[in-house]
Amino acid sequence: MTALIEIFFQLGIFLLLLGIGYFFGSYRENRHLKSLERREKELSSITRCNLKTVPADWTIASSKLVVGSVVIANDYFKVVVASLRNLFGGRVNSLVKLVERARREAMVRMLSEAKKQGAHIVWNVRIETSTIASVSRSSAGVEVTAYGTALQISNKAEAVDDYKR
Repeated sequence: MTALIEIFFQLGIFLLLLGIGYFFGSYRENRHLKSLERREKELSSITRCNLKTVPADWTIASSKLVVGSVVIANDYFKVVVASLRNLFGGRVNSLVKLVERARREAMVRMLSEAKKQGAHIVWNVRIETSTIASVSRSSAGVEVTAYGTALQISNKAEAVDDYKR
């Protein structure tokens, strides 16, 4: 009888931690997504491009490397769901959303730095990702770095506006 109570107690702790992870993880994730949406709108005036070569007719006043980097950790619920998904295979939606948040946050931080430099456009944008492993060798989170060259264009009116079309 005592062993049965102990099993229910351990299962209860597991379910409690799972519920806490789900509740607080969802709350923080939704708050972060709203913040990202607001900041992306504020930075929408800065164009970004992944091309390597700048058009020949552009007159570049200044250029500087800009970087945005972020590390976002997994919550307990996502780790459990991803572990269960590994048994059957397929897309792990909880981790897809995590990587998307990290990518968007890194991009926003890069664009914020470009805005501080007075840039009109960020050229040659690249994104790098890496997984951060915990002591137990499971994924503790994801790191995303976005970088590019912030450009101030002298003939901005013609150059950047033509590019946007």
